[in-house]
Amino acid sequence: MNISMFDILGPIMIGPSSSHTAGAQRIGKAMYNMISDKQLVAVHFILHGSFHLTLRGHGTDRALVGGVLGMNAYDPQIKDSLQIAKERGIEVSFEGADLGDVHPNTVQIIAQTSDGKTTSLTGSSIGGANIEIININGTPAKFSGKYPAVVIDHTDRLGIISHITSILAINQINIVTVLHSRENKGKEAVIMIETDTPIDASVKRELESMSAVHSVVTMERVI
Repeated sequence: MNISMFDILGPIMIGPSSSHTAGAQRIGKAMYNMISDKQLVAVHFILHGSFHLTLRGHGTDRALVGGVLGMNAYDPQIKDSLQIAKERGIEVSFEGADLGDVHPNTVQIIAQTSDGKTTSLTGSSIGGANIEIININGTPAKFSGKYPAVVIDHTDRLGIISHITSILAINQINIVTVLHSRENKGKEAVIMIETDTPIDASVKRELESMSAVHSVVTMERVI
């Protein structure tokens, strides 16, 4: 097993906690990556367990907002992220809630953009600034944030997974993990794929051009 010195020393970050600040920032950054081509107008954070209990004391609130604004863990502007969001006209709100059988450091982020759409993401900070994205737009997920990813909403059809993965292969994009779920045969389905390299705009358009595909969301790595 290969161990990086960053696994031992932790990330370069604005403190005080790798779990409650750097991890929180990375979950927020995952949301930023999902909506970076849109204008954010409001964001609501539902905090579970210790994320709620230590919200302001460990700077979790500022880290989450900084991440959603696109800041990195070492960005000194994180400490001013709430004010920056206010200056940009972005409405920010927080609440505590029980999100169920999840890690104590878990947050659901609900973002509203100027096109009238709502995007949701739930993620957990599992220690040492490592994260796990466990739900995207109501669909169970399992992303580490260590790799770029793509989320494709589509109608379940014979051969569609093969078609999607063929497009990635033709464009020299290697797949790391695949998670697929569907309601019923022939109904709505979601495929989530982590890749070694980012999916650029041209590949995204090619995926979107498939008749059975409803939407394609790409995410850059956040770790």
